[in-house]
Amino acid sequence: MSQLPPVLTIDGPSGAGKGTVSRIVARHLGWHYLDSGALYRAVGVAASWADIDTSDASALVRCTFDTKVQFVEQGESLRVLVNGTDATDELRLETTGALASAIAAISEVRAALKERQRAFRLAPGLVADGRDMGTVIFPDAPFKVFLTASAEERALRRHKQLKEKGVSVNFEDLLREIMARDARDAQRAVAPLRPADDAVLIDTSGIGIDDVVARVLGLVPTQGA
Repeated sequence: MSQLPPVLTIDGPSGAGKGTVSRIVARHLGWHYLDSGALYRAVGVAASWADIDTSDASALVRCTFDTKVQFVEQGESLRVLVNGTDATDELRLETTGALASAIAAISEVRAALKERQRAFRLAPGLVADGRDMGTVIFPDAPFKVFLTASAEERALRRHKQLKEKGVSVNFEDLLREIMARDARDAQRAVAPLRPADDAVLIDTSGIGIDDVVARVLGLVPTQGA
């Protein structure tokens, strides 16, 4: 049997609650946490700062290797430093998400980030959230979850989050961006967004965070924590 630390993967589309649920679950279990989407967004931000054309795959791969990403806990929040600069707020913009989705479709970029993501697998365990954690990065993970919700509900959640941060955004534009990203992520040739065959599907529409967290924690045996 494998002696690797256990992994709980939580995949799903943007706005399904992966990040919030994953961080709470990781904190409860005392496990490490990987926000794989932040790595792709960080590369996207670094590429935009360097004025790299997203159609230039070789330049993006170099950027992927050169970009330094740090996750820093500040109370209840997680700050993300990109090459030493706090880029947390910029990483959460929908435009950055669209950019990350576009570069994530480049197989060379995904390959460059694969081992960086797997390096987060440390004792006593890892909670990894993203889009291909259970299908590509940690296919042997003993615990897998796929969170989803309607596009409308996810757009509403994101709209509320951005408004609370003082970011002005049109709901209809946000909904269109989310639906376009869903289609792009599901249809891409490399690691398309889909549940792992052995993942537990949870529709978070109309369900509170505490209930979702409880359902996810219920999948992990107490002795595994």
